[in-house]
Amino acid sequence: MQLNRRTSDISTSVLLAFNSQARALAASGRDVINMTVGEPDFDAPAAVQEAAVAAVGSGRVRYTPAAGTVELREIIAGHLTETRGVPFEAAEITVCHSAKHALSGTILSLVEPGDEVLLLRPAWVSYFEQIRYAGGVPVEVRGRPDHGPDFAALRAALGPRTRGLMLNTPSNPSGYVWSREEMAELAALAAEADLWILSDEIYRRLVYEGEPNPSPVSLDPEARARTVVVDGASKAFAMTGYRIGYAAARPEIAAGIARLHSHLTGSPNAISQMAFAAALREEPAEVERMVQAFDERRRFLVGALREMGLETPLPRGAFYALPDVSPWLDERGSAGFCEDLLEAEHLAIVPGGVFGIDTHVRLSYVLELPRIEQAVERLGRFLAGRPRRD
Repeated sequence: MQLNRRTSDISTSVLLAFNSQARALAASGRDVINMTVGEPDFDAPAAVQEAAVAAVGSGRVRYTPAAGTVELREIIAGHLTETRGVPFEAAEITVCHSAKHALSGTILSLVEPGDEVLLLRPAWVSYFEQIRYAGGVPVEVRGRPDHGPDFAALRAALGPRTRGLMLNTPSNPSGYVWSREEMAELAALAAEADLWILSDEIYRRLVYEGEPNPSPVSLDPEARARTVVVDGASKAFAMTGYRIGYAAARPEIAAGIARLHSHLTGSPNAISQMAFAAALREEPAEVERMVQAFDERRRFLVGALREMGLETPLPRGAFYALPDVSPWLDERGSAGFCEDLLEAEHLAIVPGGVFGIDTHVRLSYVLELPRIEQAVERLGRFLAGRPRRD
């Protein structure tokens, strides 16, 4: 018995490998600072916890429709209508086991074998593998030095097999937030080239300054029609373990994703659906307090990285910093840098190579400020002792 080629060809997640190494070191008694995983260090809001407990106590924990309960889909549609500024209906919503599940289900539903899908680099590592598993070809498109979109590069990457584009704003790993003007230019390009847009908006609520995060669906009816929005509970509501998210698209696309999931994964978790509904009915006060804490950490970390001589754009959103460490790299690239840092200073971060930008590393500031301060000290000590190539 052998794995099929599709599964055999999936690469091991380097991000999770570094996280596992960090956890193993910590389990052995080492004082490890783990900045690899993008998991908020806050508890889910009280209203979410109360709804989950009430769901269990009610006994109404049964299968739901594959697309999610009608109640939750209506609540999500209302939430999208309010936050994206255009009307949504429940028939356009498919509830999924997570935003990642919504992404993979959408890609499996849209990508034909040989289709090319544009990925704006740096891009989240799972995008690459999800496209490949669906039989598609991920096409990396470099961004600007500030990690914003380079439209000349985007146009140059278009080919006869280009069918879609994956968008993530605020971005993992850079924290870059697109402007409305940039989004309008992207929508125009998508219309010109007849591309679908998969808009991963899981970090939408985590924007700290400047204009709010734009969504393609808010631009015009054509952009809305060619866009699938993916969002979920894990980041803005600190509900990572609840595993609940959704895809929003034209009714026939949403229904297709639900049909696929009905055979692959069945219905989403009933308890998590009720908990997510509680979070969306009215934003819990804990969310704004969490955003304020992330903002404080963001400013401190980026300032400290810059003081070390690391070129680091100030991210407007998400909870990641992406400094350029190219002067300190050897022939092993960013992975070797992160391996040496973990061994020498017990500080775990993620090599930028997994996101398509090997000159950088990603630090997740989902730790309390005192631990981030300690991480900065360790990184500074490591850089001071490492040969620099200019």
